[in-house]
Amino acid sequence: MIEIDGSYLEGGGQILRTAVALSAVTKKPCHIFNIRKGRPKPGLMPQHLLGIQALAQLCNGKLEGNELGSQEIKFSPGETYRDRIPINIPTAGSITLVLQTLIPPALFAPKPIKIFFNGGATDTFFSPTIDYFQYVFLKILEKMGGKVEINVLKRGYYPEGGAKVEVTIFPSKLKPLRLTERGKLNKIF
Repeated sequence: MIEIDGSYLEGGGQILRTAVALSAVTKKPCHIFNIRKGRPKPGLMPQHLLGIQALAQLCNGKLEGNELGSQEIKFSPGETYRDRIPINIPTAGSITLVLQTLIPPALFAPKPIKIFFNGGATDTFFSPTIDYFQYVFLKILEKMGGKVEINVLKRGYYPEGGAKVEVTIFPSKLKPLRLTERGKLNKIF
């Protein structure tokens, strides 16, 4: 089991999201401790909890310590993937942060995976907006060979949430990416 100190550097949720996603990709279990120790309210908040629970559901994994405020989890990825998962976010939690957890392993699944978000926010504080995610992050991922489609049925904002988003992640063979030259500016919108 790979041991990961969640308080490393800024001690936020990105270590958690990346660690469990890579655990699922490599099929190696991980133990993450000191989760979000650098934050005023350490431990798992609702969107972190929903993200790791969704990942466990996606790859039929085993998750221990999955409760609000927990500063320690153990995650063991499963061997098979589900092709559809619903995610209900009762708060204005960020949909894009949950996707950061789910996209890497889903790219290596044997068949396309459909994710249905009911609730949550497409545009909220301290996370990429759904537009940035679609038109910047996913465009870079596409240059690497990844394919993800996002259909925003209803936007959700802080403090209500209430978004409805459908995401399809396709099996992809990723290739290296070199971004050494800036391209020509075509348009700002």
